[in-house]
Amino acid sequence: MLALAGQINVRGNYKAVPVGNLGRYAERTVASSPLSFSSLAVVLNPQAGRGLALREWPRLEAALRERRLPYEWLAAASAEDALSRVQALSPGTAVLAVGGDGTVSNLLPALVGTGRALGLVPLGSGNDFAGMLGLRPGDFDMALARLGNAPQPTDALRCTYAGGEALLLNGLGMGFDAQVAALMRSAPARLSGFGRYLWAALSALRELQTSQVKVELDGEPFYNGPSCLVAVMNGTRYGGGFQISPRSNAFDGQLNVVLGGGLSRPALLSLMLKVLRARHLSDSRVHAGTGQRVTVRWRNPTATHFDGEVLLPQRELSVELLKGAVQLLSAP
Repeated sequence: MLALAGQINVRGNYKAVPVGNLGRYAERTVASSPLSFSSLAVVLNPQAGRGLALREWPRLEAALRERRLPYEWLAAASAEDALSRVQALSPGTAVLAVGGDGTVSNLLPALVGTGRALGLVPLGSGNDFAGMLGLRPGDFDMALARLGNAPQPTDALRCTYAGGEALLLNGLGMGFDAQVAALMRSAPARLSGFGRYLWAALSALRELQTSQVKVELDGEPFYNGPSCLVAVMNGTRYGGGFQISPRSNAFDGQLNVVLGGGLSRPALLSLMLKVLRARHLSDSRVHAGTGQRVTVRWRNPTATHFDGEVLLPQRELSVELLKGAVQLLSAP
């Protein structure tokens, strides 16, 4: 994890890949219709989707040229470098993030509260925030068409934890789903995003751990008891399609907390099937609420992920909602 100024942390790794014109500014073109931005900086994570983003770049570049969008390739050797280059962009330049949830999360310190517009092209492993918006990997026509939209103020999350602060667009998980995120790295290469999550979830069931946790929502007690999972969400889903928080709305000025009580392996497996159909919130073993700020305190250090990126186990963290903090071009 690379620490940035102001203790905002950037997660994940980029790798410089000298292929064709990568690393050089792309030829400028002229858009055929009015846009809310003067130019577009394309930030592509070559590691996203196990290399899918990089492999799809020629097709995406052709689509950008066909639409005559004024773009430039923003070459970066690392996640920290990508963030620094976005922070140095001139006013009026929008950012097109090509990758998954982690790619977007890494750029948020340059986007939250700055007014700089953000567009999404989902080509990562999970693509959960983009998927919530109806964007599909490889559908460049839909992704680029939305760049003509007026920017829509979109909520974000600020998390304070032992490692400093982090900004998130989709959400975080502690406990079982963070164990799943860690195990996804070992999933068979033939599996796609959702398949990888399902494989990892079934594997994590064998190592299910339950611990005591206290959760406060807007300063009031929300839950105190055994739990194997706590999720704090701005988006509705993670893991490539698991609808963990189906009532979330990234434009409503509310964060959502969803947690499971003390669950056995068979009970959690049955609950997972309900999550797939977004029918778990009525289950008495599930506790869900909305608010502006949540604090989570575990008795023991607990597996944690931020937008799918796995951290060291954490015992305590706080999350606050940042209403309308990101100007999103990709909203439906």
